[in-house]
Amino acid sequence: MSSTIIKSATIVNEGRQYTADVFVKDGYIAQIGAELNIAADLEINAEGKYLLPGCIDDQVHFREPGLTHKAEIFTESRAAVAGGITSFMEMPNTVPNTVTQQLLADKYSIAAHKSLANYSFFMGATNDNIDEVLKTNPKEVCGIKVFMGSSTGNMLVDNETVLEKIFSSTPMLVATHCEDEQTIRNNMAAFTDKYGDQITPEMHPLIRNAEACYKSSSFAVDLAKKHGTRLHILHISTAREIALFDNSVPLKDKKITAEACIHHLWFSDKDYATKGNWIKWNPAVKSEADRDAIFQAVLDGTIDVIATDHAPHTIDEKTQTYLKAPSGGPLVQHSLLAMLEFSKQGKISMEAVVEKMAHNPALCFNIEKRGFIREGYWADLVLVDLSTEYPVKKENILSKCAWSPFEGYTFGSSISHTIVSGKLVYENGVIREAGTGKRLLFNQK
Repeated sequence: MSSTIIKSATIVNEGRQYTADVFVKDGYIAQIGAELNIAADLEINAEGKYLLPGCIDDQVHFREPGLTHKAEIFTESRAAVAGGITSFMEMPNTVPNTVTQQLLADKYSIAAHKSLANYSFFMGATNDNIDEVLKTNPKEVCGIKVFMGSSTGNMLVDNETVLEKIFSSTPMLVATHCEDEQTIRNNMAAFTDKYGDQITPEMHPLIRNAEACYKSSSFAVDLAKKHGTRLHILHISTAREIALFDNSVPLKDKKITAEACIHHLWFSDKDYATKGNWIKWNPAVKSEADRDAIFQAVLDGTIDVIATDHAPHTIDEKTQTYLKAPSGGPLVQHSLLAMLEFSKQGKISMEAVVEKMAHNPALCFNIEKRGFIREGYWADLVLVDLSTEYPVKKENILSKCAWSPFEGYTFGSSISHTIVSGKLVYENGVIREAGTGKRLLFNQK
């Protein structure tokens, strides 16, 4: 493998900023120091730029196999590295659902040939596949995904006996989507009775409301406490849920952790008037008070990780009426830029952005040798330019769906270089090398 030296970067890592050179060899960070006098195959002048550990997105939907008209592992990993995400963990609600060890292996095979970013895939749980779930290797797979709310195919797990079995028997991280299905069905019936087929996107957070989220999240937390499960609750969307989590202990000692997503930090229910179905997600974007409480929980350590829930749909699908339009949207290309925008606004430090998007996902999932700029670690690195703007427009959107909820917005920062496992894959708007990602490995027991 070739070597690279990054010169005079302002490194943002482990709570501090400092200027240094970074020498990369054979995929790893070989040396960090001031004015390194080392010959390399490639030299990158990083003066005036900030070097961050690559972001690790613990929740994406890249749609392959079966839904490749929306997205593919290649196209979405391309968008990810352009946005500074060097590793992703992908969800099992593809077609077919990833609910057997063979189907899980098939996805790893696709990624090994096509992914520009490092990758891992969740094993999916259903009401009737516990034997397959328990075969999952915790060293090679990021976790078990449980949809405690509606999903595609047979992935809703609503049998309490099965949930007890999963939480009591699984020796690895269990990640949950928490929305109470019966509450949502009751709300939808009430809105249908009143509005018929004239339900609008503004009603989405009233149908998939805070009660549905809290009822399901609190149930998951109770199960985890009962069985000592390593639980990670995804995409917290309400202020009420925050009380379920603890910020009195360091992340390494937590058994129950939480994630916030970019859309729940950026948008509120006031944005439905202009964004409509383009910000229709499950769980729903809710009130400004919910958004602000989630942001504060990120800052104070109650919420541990920031991710995207990147879930592309086609423009034709999203421009249907509310009842027909699917939930989800593309975010991997712009998530780091969005958080850097918050940093420019003084809402969060760059050190905290790095903590929530790189360090903490690595710690939360016990990922081997990633998430930090350290000698001996894999060289997953991102150079950002805080002085060059980045306008989001059709021609620079790399997700296959070709749209973004940020379209028309100009970020105050840009990504100049992304290095994945030691290889330069993105440079100033150009994808340099495909198929360079590595399979993530874990120190789970």
